[in-house]
Amino acid sequence: MAIERDILFSVAKVICPDYETYEHRDQLSLIVPKEYLLDLANELKDNPETSFEMLTDITAIDWAREENRYEVVYFLYSHKHIDRLRIKVPVSEDDMKVPSLTGVWPSADWYERETYDMYGIKFEDHPDFRRFYMPEDYVDPDSGDALYPLRKDFPLGGIPDSLPLPPFPERDGEPT
Repeated sequence: MAIERDILFSVAKVICPDYETYEHRDQLSLIVPKEYLLDLANELKDNPETSFEMLTDITAIDWAREENRYEVVYFLYSHKHIDRLRIKVPVSEDDMKVPSLTGVWPSADWYERETYDMYGIKFEDHPDFRRFYMPEDYVDPDSGDALYPLRKDFPLGGIPDSLPLPPFPERDGEPT
């Protein structure tokens, strides 16, 4: 019993009049500016016509383009309506901050930390904001800048000499 698109659009229009939509293989995404994210998330969760009570994931996409290089993607689910929705928030490289949604969905906690750790996008007002996988001092040895491994400009082979590699006997022969 999926939510009718017109209902979703009318709920979104009240909060964010300039939202955009993207649909791929019958999966709908609402693209909204970050200043509307918190209000829209609260409305989508609390409105009985939508009832997206579950945040199942957050990630980001590095499009490697000049304008709005990144996109933070939120995956929502409604048990009541058995429906899914994505919210996408464009993020420019000049202002890599979005509001934290931990106050709306507590499950956002680890997902936001993971997204920060991999892409460097900061979530404002996060209750425990620190790196998730990488050490706090994971920085470029030459410049001292923090490193984020899922960015498109991260070296494919990693940072040379930053970690010892396991033995490669097929290439180097057996260790002596």
